[in-house]
Parts: sequence; C-alpha cells; structure tokens
Amino acid sequence: MTDAQRALHADHDLLLLDLDGVVYVGPHAVPGAVQALAAVTRDGAVTGYATNNASRTPQEVAAHLGSLGVPVQPEQVTTSSQAAALLVRERLGSGARVLPVGGPGVRAALLEAGLVPVGAPEERPDAVVQGFGRQVGWTDLADAAVAVRAGALWVATNTDPTLPTERGPAPGNGSLVGAVRNAVDVDPLVAGKPEPGLFASAARRAAAAAPLVVGDRLDTDVAGAHRAGMASLLVLTGVSTPLEALLAPAHQRPEHVGADLGALLQPPARAEREGDWWRCGPAVARVADRVVTASLDDSAAPRGPASTEDLLALLRAACAAVRDAEGRDAAAPADGAAAPGNGVAALHVDGALVRALELLRARCTARG
Repeated sequence: MTDAQRALHADHDLLLLDLDGVVYVGPHAVPGAVQALAAVTRDGAVTGYATNNASRTPQEVAAHLGSLGVPVQPEQVTTSSQAAALLVRERLGSGARVLPVGGPGVRAALLEAGLVPVGAPEERPDAVVQGFGRQVGWTDLADAAVAVRAGALWVATNTDPTLPTERGPAPGNGSLVGAVRNAVDVDPLVAGKPEPGLFASAARRAAAAAPLVVGDRLDTDVAGAHRAGMASLLVLTGVSTPLEALLAPAHQRPEHVGADLGALLQPPARAEREGDWWRCGPAVARVADRVVTASLDDSAAPRGPASTEDLLALLRAACAAVRDAEGRDAAAPADGAAAPGNGVAALHVDGALVRALELLRARCTARG
C-alpha cells in the first residue's frame, strides 16, 4: 500500500474524539459513526474520547457509548470536569473545599482528584467549579456568584456557548458561565477545550506521540488541537459549518475536513495547485479580486445533483485557495504596491459556492 492509499487514521497512534456532534447527538448515534469506529478499531487504531460535556462521569459516558454499540472503557474517556478538578488541585492542593455547579460528573471529578465538595457558599469554599448540567438553575448560578464574590477561585469546565441536540443548538455551559460573569464581573479560569490540558492529559494516558483530534467545533476542538500541537480532523455532523471552515482564522484551521467519521477510513484528500486554481478531485477553486469561486469539472457526475464527495472536494479546493490568497496578502509589500488585504475577513464567497456549502451542511447533519 502506498502512502497515497493509506487511511487517515493509519498515520496516527491515537484518535482523540469529541463526542457530542461527532459520535452522538443526544441519545442517538450520528449515522455511520458506530460502523466507522468499529472499522478503525479492527484496523488496529487506538481511540480515546475527550469531551467538554462536564455533566457525566467517564463511567456514564462509557455506558452510553456501549449502549450504542461502541465498547469503551472509562479510562478511555477524559472530561472537562476532570481537567477542572486537576486545575483546582494544582492551584490549591488536595483537600481544598470546592462548590460544584453542574451535573454529577463535576462532583465525581472533584472527589477523584482528592478535593472536598461543599453544598453552599456559606460553607466558604476555596473554589467554584462550574460545568454543564441539565438541572442547573437560578439558585445554582446565584450560589456560584456569591462564592466567587467572596473570593473563591472560579474555574469553568468549558465555555462552549451552545451544545448540539436533536432539536438544534441549545445553550451550553458557556451561556451559563456568562450569566454568572454578569453578576461577578470577573472571568473564570477555563479547564476544557480549547485549552490544551484536556488533550495533553488524554495523550499522556495513551502514551501517544502522534494523536489526531477529531471534532465538530472549530473554536474548541480544532483550536485546542492547535494549542496542543496536534493534527485535527473537522467532521461536519455537529456545530461548525462548511462556510465557517472555509473562512476560519489560522488558529482554527483543521488539517483535514470530512463529512463524518468515515473520513478516518479514507486516504487524506489534498488540494494541488494548477496555475491560478487549486484542484481537489473534480473541484477547482481560486480567489480573484477578493472573491472565492469554485466549480466542478467534467469529471464530476454529469447528471443530477452533486454528490457529497463532490461537495467536499469543492470545500477542500476552496480552503486551499483561501489559504494561498491569505499567504500572498501576508507577503505583499507594506508600501501600498499591492492591494490591501484583511485576511479571510475581507473575502467574499461566490453565491453558488455558498449554496453548495449549505447543501453539504444539510446532508452532513441529516439524522435520517
């Protein structure tokens, strides 16, 4: 087998997967995810799971995955609650008193780290750890605010503003953290993605030297992979959209983009330059006069709507063209001899390409 034929997962000694929007949405598996994970496991891939969802314990996450047909040991799961508890212990030492706000996973992580959970701000906690929980209410948020104003160290497990559900995006822990912040006017320390600690901890646990981070969010999964010095695969089954991937800033750009976890079983798709254009399979793209355009050539399916693979090729070719254009802007002389650029923010995406990316988004997030 040549390097060009090797599956993406074969180049990495750990697949570090997000969960919500990648493996499952709500109680149900993302279509094709279970089959893809079974296939990479048969191929010898090592998998781990790093989630910003702090509400559940690793044991509960492993049980959920097992019920979907993905056998996982709790030791393969790393949560943002665990990262937050370790951060508190590093700052305050074992035995510190902590007010947990969130689901059962928060309290369990505190106990695992040798910390002492308390039930109210009147017990004078040394810290507050705030994570997501579906039952978190006004009283919980108010208690957190009281403790923080009294001087408690405030640690948020994560600040994802939304989380994917079967009914669409819903408020995530970041939205609840924002409510507390409005009352205390200070910012919390953040333990989960995009901070690198969650990834680094999971990689150490697996003794991995070349992990691949797999996620659905540019702002947490991909940005966190960059901070941790790891490669990343963005799948389009969750929060971030193809258009957002096209226009992502440098610190949120994945090395690979796929429709779903099936991308792990395919060779990496790469765009190559052809004159002023960039080609990926049947798709060509370029940036001219600050406009991003892309199209399919005659090698694509001649009849009917474009396939999902064709739409992915459009996205990949367009991403390469945008990165190239941004690089040319960065290299332009500062004396005004070249047209001024403002990176991706100054680009306009052709309407036909926007519609193609919207169609790709709809296909990748269909839950049929």
